Amino acid sequence: MSDAAAPAGKPATGIRKGLTNYGDAEFSLFLRKAFIKGAGYSDDALDRPVIGIINTGSGFNPCHGNMPALLEAVKRGVMLAGGLPVDFPTISIHESFSQPTSMFLRNLMSMDTEEMIRAQPMDAVVLIGGCDKTVPAQLMGAASAGVPAISLVTGSMLTGGYRGERVGACTDCRAFWGKFRGGEISKPEIDDVNSRLVGSVGTCSVMGTASTMACLTEAMGIAMPGSASAPAVTADRVRIAEATGTQAVALAAAGTKMDTILTQESFENGLRVLLAIGGSTNAIIHLTAVAGRLGIRLSLEQLDRMSTETPVLVDLKPSGKYYMEDFHRAGGVPAVLRELGSLIHRDVPTVTGRMLGEEIDDAGPGFPQDIIRPLSNPVYPEGSLAFLRGNLAPGGAIIKQAAVSPALLEHTGSAVVFENTADLAARIDDADLDVTAESVLVLKNIGPVGAPGMPEAGYLPIPKKLASQGVRDMVRISDGRMSGTAAGAVVLHVTPESAVGGPLRLVQTGDTITLSVSQRLIQLEVSDAELARREEAMGPASQVVPERGYRKLFVTEVTQADEGCDFRFLQG
Repeated sequence: MSDAAAPAGKPATGIRKGLTNYGDAEFSLFLRKAFIKGAGYSDDALDRPVIGIINTGSGFNPCHGNMPALLEAVKRGVMLAGGLPVDFPTISIHESFSQPTSMFLRNLMSMDTEEMIRAQPMDAVVLIGGCDKTVPAQLMGAASAGVPAISLVTGSMLTGGYRGERVGACTDCRAFWGKFRGGEISKPEIDDVNSRLVGSVGTCSVMGTASTMACLTEAMGIAMPGSASAPAVTADRVRIAEATGTQAVALAAAGTKMDTILTQESFENGLRVLLAIGGSTNAIIHLTAVAGRLGIRLSLEQLDRMSTETPVLVDLKPSGKYYMEDFHRAGGVPAVLRELGSLIHRDVPTVTGRMLGEEIDDAGPGFPQDIIRPLSNPVYPEGSLAFLRGNLAPGGAIIKQAAVSPALLEHTGSAVVFENTADLAARIDDADLDVTAESVLVLKNIGPVGAPGMPEAGYLPIPKKLASQGVRDMVRISDGRMSGTAAGAVVLHVTPESAVGGPLRLVQTGDTITLSVSQRLIQLEVSDAELARREEAMGPASQVVPERGYRKLFVTEVTQADEGCDFRFLQG
């Protein structure tokens, strides 16, 4: 690369950045301009700051179905501010169209994002993403690339309706499927509701992972104020896109790098808002990975300390009853930040060039509504998430305590063990399965290495014979993840995972397991001597490493959940 085509003493900007080195920098610039002029650009356009816009539109990604409208609006905003907008594609990931799991592909998308930002000349970049893994992948990649960046989420879908009931993906997907498994509704009814759960393109209409990550980008100051909650197909979303494009030009002019915005205090604000909105368990892994790219260490102990003093304030599914449309009308993230008051670091910078506290004050006073509560009247008295430890999870585990059936917050039961997802699929609905509502379902080998890719299989289905009896929740434990749209007594991210030798692999059917959320405990009631005997009998954990390609890279380099499931060689 060469900056020789830049004016003397100044770093290269715009179209002059990152010239391919042919030994003659002026020729490199001449050649680049010749090709781009083939698309109709003038010298005046090519002399302006270049704003890259990541286009993650895909026919396989309905969460990004409004991408054409967003691209046009961002370009308009860039041009209004005197910049040159140039969009370019990267990998696009959708939860339901990613095999073996979207998490498996997140790091690949982050690498694609990083390298395409590095490879192409841009003074700032707009990161357009929405579906669960796209936003963290983009933040990870952009953090490593070191170019000024601003996030723009695609926005949530509209809700639908079924027989007079308001419905939305994907908490209601799970609720209706549970009714179908339990025999409460028929095959024609489940087929009918399938066409009514998703009212438009966009991300899930509840506080799942996509909505959670949208809220956290805004809370951490890397997205425009008020940008997290506007639904995908609204005029608000398009206006936000235009404002994002305009602000990207300002970021380019100021040279504002991500590491000046995403500081330790900014991540703490993100964790605080995660707890207050009843956000997804997946966000912990994603925040940890983004922070890790910047050399910042987030700890689950820190999250748990915050949880004791940060109640759930937002009444949205899966922890509450409302949807993202309602959250937007109630004031969105600025309203949450206002209610959190002194629990938030106000003196942290944002992409607007102003401090977060200034943006909170500008959002104005609250107004009567029952979706975003004050600290004095929370939805749940503590934060939505709790960090568990015990001999079953020496490195920790997570539970979404605000979404657990109250009777199961303290529970002791007998384990029913499944060795992997194939074993689960083969036996979970077996009429002869020895299981009761008091049993503890345990699923092994769905961690980062074991699956590979840590799928959202931690939300084990209720055995059909229990579902037909009306059982809707049970204690379930795994080294995997669950969808942010799911709820229940589900213990996740057990670390270290079973595939790398974690004690989860030693659990046998019939063992007694204790879950105590109040004590932050997940304990296998088996003696140390017996566990040592089992470990010796099983021998060292061994994982078959794929022979080639990205799958080999993933299994070899992925870290555990407490380090964000990033690749070791990508961490800051």
